[in-house]
Amino acid sequence: MSLHANAPYQDRIEDDGSILIYEGHDEPRNNGLRNPKSVDQPEHLPSGNLTENGKFHKAALDFKAGLKNPDIVRVYEKIKKGIWSDNGYFHLIDSWREPDGSRNVFKFKLAAVEGIINDEAAEDIQADETKRTRIIPTKIKLAVWKRDRGKCVECGAVDELHFDHIVPFSKGGTSLSTENVQLLCARHNLAKSAKIL
Repeated sequence: MSLHANAPYQDRIEDDGSILIYEGHDEPRNNGLRNPKSVDQPEHLPSGNLTENGKFHKAALDFKAGLKNPDIVRVYEKIKKGIWSDNGYFHLIDSWREPDGSRNVFKFKLAAVEGIINDEAAEDIQADETKRTRIIPTKIKLAVWKRDRGKCVECGAVDELHFDHIVPFSKGGTSLSTENVQLLCARHNLAKSAKIL
């Protein structure tokens, strides 16, 4: 996902970061298609199989119909060129098509899931065992990245960086202030998590 003013898709955040509205993917540039923004976003491939849009749409509708638990999706946000942030795990809870002024696009509603720390835990978690959490807004991430100079505040590492709540959200910490967010490398973030009671 991306929230930049000139981003190719119209993704958005609602409810202080606990809900994401994610736009589907455009038709790929092939077979002479010059402007994918000029045609409806596809649900099916030429073979008749579902596109990723179609798979998400079906999964959301199956959940809404009570046929299955919501799928869990890991969401990454493009902060700027070469900088991606892991926004955590979200339940896929709704899907629809809407006009964007010139064509129809898919929209997917995702609700934040708290308490998942890795992909294995994501497979085991049940919908009724989760609580919503807040993600850190893009403008806060950009300000923290600049302030911390793209390095872990503990050791200066420049790879595997995480945006970390100094006071955890679960303990009342805010996502809306740069004073409560810092950059930590994976090692220091995991070490810190192990100490929080």
